[in-house]
Amino acid sequence: MCSSTSDRIAKELFSAYQSSTPIQSITDRYPELTVQDAYQIQKLFLAKRLALGERVIGKKIGVTSQAVMDMLGVNQPDFGQLTDRMVINQGESIAMKSLIQPKAEGEIAFVLKRDLNGPGVTVADVLRATEGVMACFEIVDSRIRDWKIRIQDTVADNASCGVFVLGDRLVDPRNLDLFTTGMVLEKNGRTVGTGAGAASMGSPAIAVAWLANTLGELGMSLKAGEVILSGALSAMVPVNAGDNLRMTLAGIGSCSVRFD
Repeated sequence: MCSSTSDRIAKELFSAYQSSTPIQSITDRYPELTVQDAYQIQKLFLAKRLALGERVIGKKIGVTSQAVMDMLGVNQPDFGQLTDRMVINQGESIAMKSLIQPKAEGEIAFVLKRDLNGPGVTVADVLRATEGVMACFEIVDSRIRDWKIRIQDTVADNASCGVFVLGDRLVDPRNLDLFTTGMVLEKNGRTVGTGAGAASMGSPAIAVAWLANTLGELGMSLKAGEVILSGALSAMVPVNAGDNLRMTLAGIGSCSVRFD
C-alpha cells in the first residue's frame, strides 16, 4: 500500500478518535490491505496523537483467544499502544460521549520493573521482569462502524484501544498460578462473564512473552515501568450509560468502573 493511502487512513482514524464518530470499514474499501500495512497505519495514527502531547506508557495484546482468532481468520494475536490519556482511575466515571461503541473486557495487567528484549523471551523472563500484576478493565472501542472489522481493521485502529482502569492491588505473579487464576465479571450486580488466565494464550505470561518476542523482531522492546494488558479472560461486554461493572480476580484483587 502506498504511503499516501496509509496516511489518509491514519487521518481518518485520528478524526474518528477526536470526534467520537466512526468510519466505514477499512478493509471493505481497501481489500488489498495487509497486516503489515495495518501496523504502519497504526504507527501513523499514534504519531498524530503523540504530536498532541499523549505519551506511550505501555502496550495491549488483543485477539488472544482461539475463538477470536477463528472469527478474524488469523493464527496469532495483535498489539496496540497504551497512552497516558487512556488511563481512568478507579472511582472515576467514563463519559459515554467520549467513546463510540465501547465494550468492556476483564484482564490481568502486568507492570514491568525491567526491560524485556526479544526474541528469546521466556515465561520465566516475564515473571522475573514483572513488578506485579493487577486486575484490569480494558474498555475497547472500535473507530470502525458497527465493529465491522477484520484483523487489518483492528490493527490499524491501534488494536481497538479505548481506555483502561487498573485495580486496587499489585501482586507478585510468582506467588500465583496465572493459568488457573479465576475471574468473575459483574454488570449492575449480575454475573455476565467468567474466565481464567488460561483464556489468554494458555497463560497471560505466555501472551506477554509473545509480545516481547514479536516486538523484538520489529526492533522494539517492552520497557521498565510499562503497563501490559495481557488479553481478555472472557467475552466482551457491551456497556451503556448508567452501567456499573466490577471484576474480581482470585488472589489478585478487583477493579470497578462506571459509565455516565
